Amino acid sequence: MRWSQYFIPTLKESPADAEILSHKLLLRAGLVRKLTGGLYTFLPIGLRSLRKIETIIREEMNRAGAVEVLMPALQPPEIWQQSGRYETARDVLYKVKDRANKEWVLGPTHEEVITTLAAGELNSYRQLPVNFYQVQTKFRDEIRPRFGLMRAKEFIMKDAYSFDATDEGAMASYRRMYDAYTRIFNRCGLKNFPVEADTGVIGGNYSHEFMVPAETGENDVVYCDACGYAANIEKATSGVPATAARDAGPAPEKFATPGVVTIEALAKEPYKVPANRQIKTLIYLADSQPIIVLIRGDDQLNETKFMARTGAVEARPATPDEIFALLGAHPGSLGAVANVPAHVKVLADERLRGANDMTTGANEDGFHLKSVSLERDIRITSWFDLRTVKEGEPCAKCAKPLKIQRAIEVGHVFKLGTKYSEKLNARFLDADGQSKPCVMGCYGIGVTRTLQAVIEQCNDKDGIIWPLAVAPFQVCITPLAVTKDSAVMQLAEKIYAELTAGGVEVILDDRDDRPGVKFKDADLVGFPLRVAIGEKSLAKGEVELKPRGGALTTLKAEEAVAKVREFLAGKS
Repeated sequence: MRWSQYFIPTLKESPADAEILSHKLLLRAGLVRKLTGGLYTFLPIGLRSLRKIETIIREEMNRAGAVEVLMPALQPPEIWQQSGRYETARDVLYKVKDRANKEWVLGPTHEEVITTLAAGELNSYRQLPVNFYQVQTKFRDEIRPRFGLMRAKEFIMKDAYSFDATDEGAMASYRRMYDAYTRIFNRCGLKNFPVEADTGVIGGNYSHEFMVPAETGENDVVYCDACGYAANIEKATSGVPATAARDAGPAPEKFATPGVVTIEALAKEPYKVPANRQIKTLIYLADSQPIIVLIRGDDQLNETKFMARTGAVEARPATPDEIFALLGAHPGSLGAVANVPAHVKVLADERLRGANDMTTGANEDGFHLKSVSLERDIRITSWFDLRTVKEGEPCAKCAKPLKIQRAIEVGHVFKLGTKYSEKLNARFLDADGQSKPCVMGCYGIGVTRTLQAVIEQCNDKDGIIWPLAVAPFQVCITPLAVTKDSAVMQLAEKIYAELTAGGVEVILDDRDDRPGVKFKDADLVGFPLRVAIGEKSLAKGEVELKPRGGALTTLKAEEAVAKVREFLAGKS
């Protein structure tokens, strides 16, 4: 391919709305162009790399025994209603109406569609296991599209769905996908690691996310260098000790705290109650029902854990007015010892189990209670792990300090169980003729997100540094004198022809432009290897080879093709 015949609209400056480095490079290197918030056009360079990622995905999915299908993006809302997700996923659903005023859903995912297919086609254990996958455009009504392709309204995703006869079979399918994902991201040149994860709106009971370390990532990953434990912070646990036991005294004692409405204020003079001896009382409305949540004063509630433990479809903090109507006090003076309606559940974090001599709000503005023993003085409905893990806490497995790393989620695998197959009637007859629901798994890769994750991880001050496997072109030939009859151009054409004939993906920068401009563009776009040919070096019978991000070397012109092939072989 010749640069002059291609379309690579590089930019000298980053657009003002590009927030993170990879987003800036996507635009500056001419990979994409923004149509509007959350919608992007892929330009030729970007599309070449995207297709390479798709090819890697397809090769590894096929290797793992999955079979490719293509499902409709337009879906009937009835199957979403049948699964129960029409309401739970309503915030992300795009809904459209046809000329007959019938409503349709633009698919954000395809669990309902594939399960409906399975219900009509799979009827015997002899047809199982089977794993269907597709690479398709998805649509999600993101409230705040940002970071380029990382959080877009329209994106390309690979999703796969396994159907098995037993839980054991489903775990085997899960493991095959887990291993396939490891190979996919490794082949894409990404440093990545799997972490335990919450299943979220997809559902299921077992899940891992594949994370790419990046300071601009939207996820916090908790991990242990010593034993390899890793989990999304929404799922992570630690080995922090329980609250130390003390003599609580005979009964809670009320004391005045005028104007004290924060943990920090109560810890200061004249009260001097340490945060770790305070009970933080939070009021949430979960599916419109009030729930009191108790955690230690120096901890933070993990809302994802709260949602998972309660099974709530939606939840939010109660407003001050709702809180006062429920407990007769305002935030800052809340507690669960007195004046708690009988119908209100009280959930307590496990770190508070057995705690006594604690201080909490008295459910009376301007007053707190001391000498509180949770299990004696509070009607606790359930104990759960509800807190957010902190860096430096001991690992629950090996007691070594935990670390926290920002990361980008590029893939997610779920063991769904029978959640969808039971609701959508995907059943089969076993060897004894008994009807049973299929045991399902779900496996997603953000294809467009993976592309940007590569850029976020592989770059320097000059631009992108593409891993060879996903680079738009492997080699850029840069002649510095492009007149047709020049010796420089003749050699460039010769090398270009030989490499192209040998299956190497080459772009020839035949633009009549300054050397500095051509070198900067090559570095910005990030081609793995640049071959530069100038009049001065050619007069000595030499050319220059420079790997992207590596050192420049000079060699004999007649050795150029062989050295390029040697370089590519070493990188493949």
